[in-house]
Amino acid sequence: MMTTKTTASRARGAAFIAAIAAALALAGCASSPTRFYTLQAPPPAALPATAQNARLFIEVSPIALPERLARPQLVVRSSGANAGTRVDILEQERWSSPFNNELRDALASGIASRLGATDVSRSGRPTDQPVYRIAIELREFDAAPGDKVQATYGWTITRSDNAKTSACQLTVAEPVAAGIDALVQGVQRTVADAAGAIAASVAGFKNSAAPACQG
Repeated sequence: MMTTKTTASRARGAAFIAAIAAALALAGCASSPTRFYTLQAPPPAALPATAQNARLFIEVSPIALPERLARPQLVVRSSGANAGTRVDILEQERWSSPFNNELRDALASGIASRLGATDVSRSGRPTDQPVYRIAIELREFDAAPGDKVQATYGWTITRSDNAKTSACQLTVAEPVAAGIDALVQGVQRTVADAAGAIAASVAGFKNSAAPACQG
């Protein structure tokens, strides 16, 4: 009799463990996978290579931005009654690297591409050529799915050989459709707008005797 009870108890235990394992497997299958996004949009056509712009060097510093954004998760404005006071940090929707790094890389490549310039930020500055040092701050950023992405960028350009400086600011808003993919595309467009304005500022600064801002 004891053997029969023990066998039945073991069978019930095995069935219970199997049920838990099946439930965990189903939960794993049902959970949303993490999706990763990049700010690196396809680059615009670069300026034709000439002796003049081939020797233009830029250095883009790390981007200054609000601390809440310096994370890999997308940070978006909440919808509904709390839209004006709350943001959501989306654990399953992430940038491929922390947002400040994504933003710096996208802006640096966009500016360099538009100018036909060389970004020396990570390769060392030339000793016989002026370098245009670009410090960028993301001063305001608001991403609302199904509404818009709005950003305010400020930047300064300093020439390494004479310390002349230009300061500029740009506010840009892009309407976005519902969904995270559309939101990311809206952020990409604001970054492209900022890269274009900064590149124009560098070009104006380079070709003018006095600091110029075309942002």
